[in-house]
Amino acid sequence: MRIAVISDIHGNLEALNAVIEYLQNREITNIYCLGDIVGYGPNPNECVQTVAKHAKTTVIGNHDHAVLGLTSTEYFNDFAKISTFWTSNALNQENREFLSGLNFTHTIDDILLVHATPSDPPMWHYILSEMDARHEFDHFEQKICFIGHSHFPIVFSQEGFSRRMKQKLNGQDKYIINVGSVGQPRDGNPKACFCVYDQEMQEIEYVRLAYDVYSTRTKIIQAGLPVFLAERLTKGY
Repeated sequence: MRIAVISDIHGNLEALNAVIEYLQNREITNIYCLGDIVGYGPNPNECVQTVAKHAKTTVIGNHDHAVLGLTSTEYFNDFAKISTFWTSNALNQENREFLSGLNFTHTIDDILLVHATPSDPPMWHYILSEMDARHEFDHFEQKICFIGHSHFPIVFSQEGFSRRMKQKLNGQDKYIINVGSVGQPRDGNPKACFCVYDQEMQEIEYVRLAYDVYSTRTKIIQAGLPVFLAERLTKGY
């Protein structure tokens, strides 16, 4: 069975719709979301509704938590603080309730889903290096831990790391797989990014999709959000 793992949509409806269309065309219906549905982008309500409709399971991200007033924005940069305030005001009650019902982690067979780290999900730490990953391997028992949060696609194993677009997994190893970001990539590639995992073949594949980034850019500016949040989408940083 093939599953899709998506993360960090950040209110970018055009990117999310491109991903959902791609998966529907390939009859991949098992979709899992690692959170940060909202924040930064202009369509928080529509993105929450779309994820609620299509994802089998969603875990909560730090921006989702922050717009509910459950995570402090003290360590957010100014752009993130502004967008959190804007999003919190824009979000309707139904979608607030959906976000408030999300857990920090979810397990499926030999897979752990978490937005940030398996060791301490509510603290929103980052896994950015092999040293970070080595620490985290001791904090989950499953074969694979899928994460988001950094918006940077990378596969950590107990033997090292890889940025290959497609790779076979070693049955004897454990993995931490960052699936990248649907709505706000930061690896220098503005295309939406997510993962497809073939459980039978034990193969992971990153998918990059072009979408109408300029529509999203225009809506961010029209909403009165910082122009920086619009411009970064065109560059992928």
